[in-house]
Amino acid sequence: MTIKQGRIDVHHHIIPPVYSDALYRHGLEAHAGAQLPKWTAQKSLDVMDVNGIQRAITSLTTPGAHLGGGDGQAASLARACNEYAADLTARHPDRFGSFALLPLPFTEASCIEAAYALDRLGADGVVVFGSSDGVFLGDPRFDELMVELNNRDAVIFVHPNLHKTSEQLDMQVPGFLVEFLCDTTRAAVNLLLTGTLDRYPRIRWILAHSGGFLPYVAWRLVQLATIQSLSVDVMAGVRRFYFDTALSPSRYSMAALKALVEPSHILFGSDFPFAPAPITTLQCQTLEENPMWSAQQLYAIHRGNALELFPHYRQQGEQAVPETIYVDEPFSNRMRRTLSGPMGAIVERMRSR
Repeated sequence: MTIKQGRIDVHHHIIPPVYSDALYRHGLEAHAGAQLPKWTAQKSLDVMDVNGIQRAITSLTTPGAHLGGGDGQAASLARACNEYAADLTARHPDRFGSFALLPLPFTEASCIEAAYALDRLGADGVVVFGSSDGVFLGDPRFDELMVELNNRDAVIFVHPNLHKTSEQLDMQVPGFLVEFLCDTTRAAVNLLLTGTLDRYPRIRWILAHSGGFLPYVAWRLVQLATIQSLSVDVMAGVRRFYFDTALSPSRYSMAALKALVEPSHILFGSDFPFAPAPITTLQCQTLEENPMWSAQQLYAIHRGNALELFPHYRQQGEQAVPETIYVDEPFSNRMRRTLSGPMGAIVERMRSR
């Protein structure tokens, strides 16, 4: 089965052996209520093939490179992970790209690693957590890094972290369920209200999980800016963000997002392997079945919008129009066939919950 013009997944995690080994050594094999999955590159390729994902731009998730040591420990681990990601892309040049991991909260070390990853390793951008050691994006401590990334027209993929205040709530739900979304929202609000977006206009920002709660608080932010006479255009800033669909493909969340931003700023994301294979298939199916998207808009979410950020992944002679994902079988047929097997039974049970 050959994928002709498939999805581009901007929220797809890898777990290099050097990273998993480091997490286990530090007793961090579970974070935010999620156990570290057993990941291999082949598992990524398998789920990509089943779901028509032609390319995954990979990233590492929390807790990140800083595991309690100094900047040397964090920088060394980030470098090893980024070189692994670059090697993975070299071995599968038509299937993978990468967002480089930075050793935050160490700004100087992060500047060095960003330059190396973007200039030498050919990374597509960087992954930065909403907060690092309790410090949110938009904090002036990160200005030096913002300068480096702005000078390179970089793409920043903002992934949530578990803020230390979230860990003090003693809620009986995993941190990834609600607190992750709070972290992204707080980071986005801070970027907006501190004027960071305006000071570094060449950076392109992708917010994970449809921006957390940002679509729901945008109106409140506008009123705050008006009342406090802030010299920031909140809605212009909000509409500069890109938003991925990872674990947020429902028609409820998509309706809010569609009302807030242009569909051209919505990108497909899976969150594999933390969202396991059946959930990845369910996300694809949910997006496909949503009647609010035209065929052209759905194509743009799945692929076309990402090509505007990453034009080097455009196929030779590719036209920005919806086409069948698979060369010899429509995706809808393949989806129906996939959903008739064991994975389909799992998906149907999840749909019924």
